[in-house]
Amino acid sequence: MAGNTEPLSPRAKLAVTAGKAAAAVSRAAGRGSGSVIGGKVALRLDPDLLARLARHLDVVLVSATNGKTTTTRLIAEALRANGGVVSNALGANMPAGITSALAGGSDAKYGVIEVDEKYLAGVAGDVGPKAIALLNLSRDQLDRAAETRMLAEKWREGLSGSKAVIIANADDPLVVWAASSSPNVVWVAAGQEWKDDAWSCPSCGGVLQRPGDDWFCGDCGFRRPTPTWALNGDHVLDPHGAAWPIHLQLPGRANKANATTSAAVAAAFGVPPLTALQRMYAVTAVAGRYDVVSYQGRDIRLLLAKNPAGWLETFSLIDPPPTPVILAVNARGADGTDTSWLWDVDYARLAGHPICVIGDRRLDLAVRLEVANVDFQVYDSAQEAVRNCPPGRIEAIANYTAFQDLRRVVGN
Repeated sequence: MAGNTEPLSPRAKLAVTAGKAAAAVSRAAGRGSGSVIGGKVALRLDPDLLARLARHLDVVLVSATNGKTTTTRLIAEALRANGGVVSNALGANMPAGITSALAGGSDAKYGVIEVDEKYLAGVAGDVGPKAIALLNLSRDQLDRAAETRMLAEKWREGLSGSKAVIIANADDPLVVWAASSSPNVVWVAAGQEWKDDAWSCPSCGGVLQRPGDDWFCGDCGFRRPTPTWALNGDHVLDPHGAAWPIHLQLPGRANKANATTSAAVAAAFGVPPLTALQRMYAVTAVAGRYDVVSYQGRDIRLLLAKNPAGWLETFSLIDPPPTPVILAVNARGADGTDTSWLWDVDYARLAGHPICVIGDRRLDLAVRLEVANVDFQVYDSAQEAVRNCPPGRIEAIANYTAFQDLRRVVGN
């Protein structure tokens, strides 16, 4: 429980010190924040360090295919109303990065931790979370994460009998199936724009029926649970039926859904919805996402989209034509090396926008746009693409490593 500040063992202290030193060396060498290498070194010296560091914290874990970094940030802001928070705010979401984050939070009350979907069950076993937020599951990095139902099954097995409060999206059948093995679930109607990974019943394999916002399996009876929290337009509806206005500086319906889940999580820790939602207004960008950067006389808005569901949500955010759009796609290790997902994205939604294509896999994307009958130009660099756009606003949409490349170029 929070407040148990039992000191770390000499071995654990050595591991923390060595990890911080490794991280500092990595930063000095210009290799990023150093959180991953620092965590790896620390865990090598003390394999139980993650559990030791979490012992005095009330921990929230956040996992999903999309939205987990933003939701983690929103929850952290809300819980700061009640006490100090330590969080892996930059998104290093595997055990090494999580260990590095927690090593810096000895005085915190709460740990708000984003967790990669594959590692959720293992991390939950280590840290004994008080709450777990499950937002969505959809296809992503097929070469690494495999099929979505397999991930849902890992969640279901790993969370079975968990003592944590599970705050789960009632509109995603895969999430509902995964969470249903837990005895204490708070259901949130957060919506599901992308449905192409949830047409078959995860319980029996039958075809799901989707009348309106509802869903159910006609074969086995598996169905959408009744939510107690809901996103309703620009408001969060709480379990008592009260409507609380959402005021965010982050754009789009998806972020309102993230705020709704975050309010439900905060309430599990005693933070009222009004307080939680007011505090979320302070978040203007998340690890560079949604930032608007001035570069070469243009105002470039940086948007991250890593998979078909993410691209679908992002297309709904961008300014209307004729605003130019830069699309950047890589396929490095952190992105997943399989680019077949490009064929699942409805790029016809970009019709009317001047489109510039960049990134390591720009030719893969060019073929996809050609088939979609969308006009585009391919450029060898971000600098060249920006130069060929008129002064004013540019929307830049990139997947993970392409997004980091773009941030380095434009100085964000």
